Amino acid sequence: MNNFLKEFKNRGYFYQCTDEIGLSKLLNDESSNAYIGFDSTAPSLHVGSLLQIMCLRLLQKHGHRPIVLLGGGTTRIGDPSGKEETRKILSEKQIESNINNIKKVFKIFLKTKNKKLKPLFVNNYKWLSKLNYIKFLRDIGKHFTINKMLSFESVKLRLEREQSLSYMEFNYMILQAYDFYELNKSNKCNLQIGGSDQWGNIINGVELIKRESGKQAYGLTTPLITLASGTKMGKSEHGAIWLNKDMLSPYDYWQFWRNTDDRDVLKFLKMFTDLSLDDIENLKDKNINELKILLANNATEMLHGKRETKLSQDLANNTFKENSTGENLPGIQVDNNVLTKNIVEVISFVNNDISKSEIRRLIKSNAIKIDNQNIKDEKYIIDPNLFVDKGFIKLSIGKKKHFKITN
Repeated sequence: MNNFLKEFKNRGYFYQCTDEIGLSKLLNDESSNAYIGFDSTAPSLHVGSLLQIMCLRLLQKHGHRPIVLLGGGTTRIGDPSGKEETRKILSEKQIESNINNIKKVFKIFLKTKNKKLKPLFVNNYKWLSKLNYIKFLRDIGKHFTINKMLSFESVKLRLEREQSLSYMEFNYMILQAYDFYELNKSNKCNLQIGGSDQWGNIINGVELIKRESGKQAYGLTTPLITLASGTKMGKSEHGAIWLNKDMLSPYDYWQFWRNTDDRDVLKFLKMFTDLSLDDIENLKDKNINELKILLANNATEMLHGKRETKLSQDLANNTFKENSTGENLPGIQVDNNVLTKNIVEVISFVNNDISKSEIRRLIKSNAIKIDNQNIKDEKYIIDPNLFVDKGFIKLSIGKKKHFKITN
């Protein structure tokens, strides 16, 4: 088996391949170009996209060139895969701004000094915006049957739930297939990688290339990652775990990895760090908290560098001390109309993953603190004078969650 595919499997990246034997031979015979598409619906990608970025990083490691397709064209349409409603349509200015911000992250994760392997950034708006509708229907549309399009999960789920699916979204799969065809033609790209929910779209591209040019292309998918707790990868009680520093602090990023469920730690060390598989195997019997810190340090260093990683670990160490003021924590602003309510309402606002009944139980068990002082009454209202000296208060929920509250 090809070395790239072997490590791809051993790190837990593999889900499906259109032709594993053929792809293995291709990657053994020559340096290849492979692409993953990222629509630009927000100013940053979040941790839910990190597995795909790690795949591109692994491609480079094994001597292949990653192509990063930033969907300036398809973002204007919206991928129905995994979505329950039509995506909000963004302005062209916002899409371009998002693309420029997202590029910054790839330039951190992917090496750029080797001319043969440095990532190639492409925007599918370049070719999709020039399509002649009649010509596109005649030349490309003829290869797609409605019967087959209706069989794809992204379409079936919407229809089964009686949720609207616009004709615009219905065409997304054809446009993605055309992207692969265009990249194969202009950039010698013969492999598309994507999440398992993209399987149908990827197959469409492989088949379109075969029919239009007679060339063989390949598709490879990764599993959709959910946490051991059952929640979706990339979310926390405060929202998405963004990869851009100006949308999520390095400390919060470090804490996300530090708080990994025990059951996910070894899996995530394989998926989201550059540690060798042999090293991870040798580490598996170490104390679980040491492994969590190792994961947090390696994942954060990859994105934010050594300095920010050390600062984040030092901040965490200081924050968890009983007498810590929490002054270096990233602040969460809470309006006065919330602060004047009881402590249960304040905590529910700050950490909306915890139910109010759970908050009351935590109060009874002395697990809620304001500035390191236990709160014993669920009707307690925060004294506004506590903000006078420092401009903030430290809210502790149990031993692991600490927040700097400003008003």
